[in-house]
Amino acid sequence: MEGFTAGIHRANLALDMRGDKRTLSRASVKSTPRGPTIRKHMPAEHPIKILIVDDERTFGEALELALGHEKDLRVVDVTTSGPEAVASAAEHRPDVVIMDITMPGMSGIEATRRIKEVEPDAHILVLSGHDDEHMLARAMQAGASGLLHKTEAVVNLAHSVRLAHRGEAINEPEEVERALRRLRHRRAQDAGSAERLARLTPRERQILQLMAEGRSPESISTALGVTPATLRTHTQNLITRLGVHSKMEALVLAIRHGTVTTIDLTGTDTDAEIVSPS
Repeated sequence: MEGFTAGIHRANLALDMRGDKRTLSRASVKSTPRGPTIRKHMPAEHPIKILIVDDERTFGEALELALGHEKDLRVVDVTTSGPEAVASAAEHRPDVVIMDITMPGMSGIEATRRIKEVEPDAHILVLSGHDDEHMLARAMQAGASGLLHKTEAVVNLAHSVRLAHRGEAINEPEEVERALRRLRHRRAQDAGSAERLARLTPRERQILQLMAEGRSPESISTALGVTPATLRTHTQNLITRLGVHSKMEALVLAIRHGTVTTIDLTGTDTDAEIVSPS
């Protein structure tokens, strides 16, 4: 009661008497803090739950160790593949997922897309070993919150996790917009290339396939039962139809779109280096 009475007394001293009207002078009343000052990154009542996904378990565990010193962060699981990550996300419902972009089987991009389907509120940070604008655009389109270079992640990971959890930008907005714009342009070009590839004749597709297998012009002529001059005519026609400048450009385009496949010496489908016909 004494404290309450003293407070009333202090307020009365601050009253300015102006006729019959009393006004409380705000400048004369000093505000006092109502509670303790909150420290930056004070341990939260509910720590941010984090799922780490990296096919190199030692790297994933190193990230877990680094984040273990942060009181407001808690790693709930470390997985080494896309399918494991999707299952773990459904089980643990993490707030933030740290996702390696390059993994065998299911890529980090596809795993990001699938996790966002089962846990749309999860914020996903994609890690890459390269500064790749194309990867940034693909990650953002898959639903990621941003992309970090792996070396940068080691230094700034905790800060980036907090930014992602708050829904703040990880990458510069201009950088993201530029990457998305170029990706849209590339996809538009790819759509045009796909249309041109669809207009190839069966014989032109056959020639491209034999080229992809590393066959020489003489071998292709023999296999098709045509003269070298006729083969050159077919080849020039397909180059013109595809809007490219060489046999190699035509071959790369056809392989990129799945029109033809390369094979190794055992006849197994592979992405082996293309041997250009001379």
